[in-house]
Amino acid sequence: MDYIINQFKEVPTTCISDAMDGLNNLDSAIKPLKEEYKFAGRALTVKMPVGDNLAVLKAIRQAREGDVIIIDTKGNSYRGIAGDFVVGMMQTLGVSALVVDGAVRDVAGIKELNFPVFCKSTAVAASGKAGVGELNVPISCGGVSISQGDILVGDADGVVVVPQSQAETVLKKALQKLRKDEEREQKISGNPEAIKEYLDSMINKTAK
Repeated sequence: MDYIINQFKEVPTTCISDAMDGLNNLDSAIKPLKEEYKFAGRALTVKMPVGDNLAVLKAIRQAREGDVIIIDTKGNSYRGIAGDFVVGMMQTLGVSALVVDGAVRDVAGIKELNFPVFCKSTAVAASGKAGVGELNVPISCGGVSISQGDILVGDADGVVVVPQSQAETVLKKALQKLRKDEEREQKISGNPEAIKEYLDSMINKTAK
């Protein structure tokens, strides 16, 4: 896996979002099935018609180790785009995570896999396999435009999208934000007077 992906794995999504002025976050309804899930990887995009997941199987077959399969299913939550069997195949073939603006099913089985799945909801009904859909095309998922190869990072707070052309710049800014946050916490955590000074500085800055 390339160096920049490994670096993004160490940075919270909040810092990455701040580095992009909060503009590239997926809809907050798209959350991990388990809070401890965290991932970073390059997007393998899937444009899937409502209720037809054959394109998902094609994506799994085409995926390279470390890819994140991200699916535009138009926000539909009635039919699950994958269950534990399909997610298990992703895991075995080295996919890093699954992100979808719709639903999955067989949730208990998926959780047993401990594979990062970020979705909008869960469902009972399965998808069909008529064969319609596209891979490696620009999609819109969770209100964000995503292209093949963009970097996706997810954790308990949600998922952020880093355009591949901006990856190095965003990573640098995100690491700076992380260091700044850590320094601030070390300086004032558990220190009432330092906390009051910080609050006063922020309030006075806003009032000017």
